[in-house]
Amino acid sequence: MPSATEGAVVPYAEADLLPLSGLQHLVFCERQCALIHLEQAWLENQLTAEGRVLHERADSGVTESRGAVRIGRGIHVRSHRLGLVGRADVVEFHRVGVTEKGVRLPGLENHWRPFPVEYKRGQSKGIDCDRVQIC
Repeated sequence: MPSATEGAVVPYAEADLLPLSGLQHLVFCERQCALIHLEQAWLENQLTAEGRVLHERADSGVTESRGAVRIGRGIHVRSHRLGLVGRADVVEFHRVGVTEKGVRLPGLENHWRPFPVEYKRGQSKGIDCDRVQIC
């Protein structure tokens, strides 16, 4: 856990970063989270296999443009400040003006506002575990 030095938060070390998917697992079921992330216990079944197939395109790393929208797939993300690491299924970058808040994309003009997209198999759960992961 980061320590405070004169009010500043010391960032997490690379080895201490937690996977974003672990947040979803923790909120969904603490036992499931421990089995997957601590015990490394995982058995694939029909539902998880279908989810894996669904993610194949999202994890491809392919980028494309659709007008003022750039679409990136399988984008690696990390925050040493928050102590998190993961890979976004899809991020849509919507072009905004140079004076608006956004990020710069290599080789492109203007600023771009990112919108993460997470793919899940089935319907939304009654709890916020999937929303926690994307936030």
